[in-house]
Amino acid sequence: MAKNKKWSVDDSANLYGIEKWGAGYFAADPSGDVVTTPLGLDNGARISLHEIATGLEERGMAMPVLLRIENILGSQIKRLHDSFSKVIQEIGYTGEYKGVFPIKVNQQEQVLEAISQFGRKYNHGLEAGSKPELIAAISMLNNRDACLICNGYKDEEFVDLGLYATKMGLKCFFVLEMPGELDLILERAEKIGVLPLLGLRIKLSTKAEGQWADSGGETSVFGLSMSEVIDVIDRLKAENKLDCLQLQHYHIGSQIPNIQDIRAGVLEACRIYEELVKEGAAMGYLDLGGGLAVDYDGSKTNCPSSRNYSVEEYCYDIIETINSHLNKSNIAHPTIITESGRATVAYYSILLFNVLDVTAITPNPIQEQMPKTTYDLLDNLLATYNMVSAKDIQECYNDALFYKSQSQQLFKHGQISIREKAMADDLLKHILIKITKTAKELDYVPEEIEKIEKLIPDIYYGNFSLFQSLPDVWAIGQLFPVMPIHRLNEEPTRNAIIADITCDCDGRISSFPGYPHTRETIHLHKLKNNEEYYLGVFLVGAYQETLGDLHNLFGDTNVVSINVRENGSYEFVREQEGDSVEDVLSYVEYDVKGIKKRMKDFAEDSIRQGYITVKERKTILRSFDEGLRGYTYFEKE
Repeated sequence: MAKNKKWSVDDSANLYGIEKWGAGYFAADPSGDVVTTPLGLDNGARISLHEIATGLEERGMAMPVLLRIENILGSQIKRLHDSFSKVIQEIGYTGEYKGVFPIKVNQQEQVLEAISQFGRKYNHGLEAGSKPELIAAISMLNNRDACLICNGYKDEEFVDLGLYATKMGLKCFFVLEMPGELDLILERAEKIGVLPLLGLRIKLSTKAEGQWADSGGETSVFGLSMSEVIDVIDRLKAENKLDCLQLQHYHIGSQIPNIQDIRAGVLEACRIYEELVKEGAAMGYLDLGGGLAVDYDGSKTNCPSSRNYSVEEYCYDIIETINSHLNKSNIAHPTIITESGRATVAYYSILLFNVLDVTAITPNPIQEQMPKTTYDLLDNLLATYNMVSAKDIQECYNDALFYKSQSQQLFKHGQISIREKAMADDLLKHILIKITKTAKELDYVPEEIEKIEKLIPDIYYGNFSLFQSLPDVWAIGQLFPVMPIHRLNEEPTRNAIIADITCDCDGRISSFPGYPHTRETIHLHKLKNNEEYYLGVFLVGAYQETLGDLHNLFGDTNVVSINVRENGSYEFVREQEGDSVEDVLSYVEYDVKGIKKRMKDFAEDSIRQGYITVKERKTILRSFDEGLRGYTYFEKE
């Protein structure tokens, strides 16, 4: 935090690291608001997220809101294709690049519509791993120059859908994940009268670092071993269908933080591609799967929530590796496919929510005269408080821990009262707060004293459900950037964690991007009377919308999509109301009509029993109906 100078917006930008993880799409504006710059920092359009949030509430759309900025999707697709095109031209690569979006990363219709719209110029395709995804992909793609990749387990209906897509002119590749799929595909292709486009998913020995490393390597669940690859080739030769084999696919993990792993995977894949060509397969396409990471914490390292490479370096390493290896064998350069889902959609979604309340760790004032307690507990705590200084900081911290333990034991054994215990707790808080302030004067702060702040954070209660909107925070400890979207020209003086409104202790965010290390608390502003305080969780477009559950029956949030015009203005292009109470009850198999009938019967019985009047019955049932129609999240009166 800054010392002896007025807090500035630049101080907030540095504190929250927005320039490190924002990828040029978000910035701290001199006005004190977070702005989105979906066309790039230098292209003029700077839209205030605080303005959007307040405008939504004025329109009657309550927080929380999932805000989608559609232009960012277009910018990310453009960035990926332009980067590959630039390197292809520089190196003299004779193949081309075609991106593919894996639908599982975000299956929402609005997302696929936007990707299909923005991606059409670049022949950006789709990847489907199930029948519903395949049907969605066929209906959305409408581009015969783009690739449609079919992964996952395939039954007869799945295969038929893909073959009909092929018959209609789409480049629909069946990627063989298991040897037994080939017989079914060949049989159905013969019956429908179309030659299938085939690919092989190979189990590489290369295994990447990161949280999803188990999806790659020789023991991964999907893919063919070397002996199974040979079996497929021999079967295709026997059927005179080897020309159908045109694509090689592999996947060594999602969110790969280390560029060395990416390069190693490409190198091994090139060797196999070379051998498939030598076996007589037509080939022509090399699908590298996913893996392009998102720098969630902005550290630009090989930590799981980051990456130690740029998009440009990613493209260069891939193309240079393929180019140099295949040139040695005089093999034609294939069309490169990447299934970059996370990097495509992560940036374009932001969860906006308001803070409902704060439990502040603000102890009661210290009394001048302490009552006598067993072992002079309170006097000893007061003396420790008065002794805190830079010279004695470690001793005072040790004493505080001792007296904390003593107060707990004395209370358990009935030797101090609840009021005396409360006074001891307040004194301990005063000591820890004074120690943290004194520590800022030191050149070197002991590690255990550095960690005091996590012991005394405020709790900011956000109007959202972690399990619905940010499930990966709870499930796998995923790190997302979090910050206030306004008041950046004010110093945030409160040290906090963020809790959601579920009645679950796991429903909290207590891990935040920090530099150089992840933080267990975040600095936030004091709430102001009669003024909403808005926070944003950024980079949530990948997986969070499709993995969320109905914990405490909190449903989908309101969703709003905006499109930013080149002149800097913007428009709301889509608004989707979040789930009502009635909606989520029906999801978990309640008969809402039955609920209403039981409520009416109970109200009628309450009249008979003398608990309520007929007039009160009408008011109660009206309130009940309004509750069923209402938003599942906290609503202002």
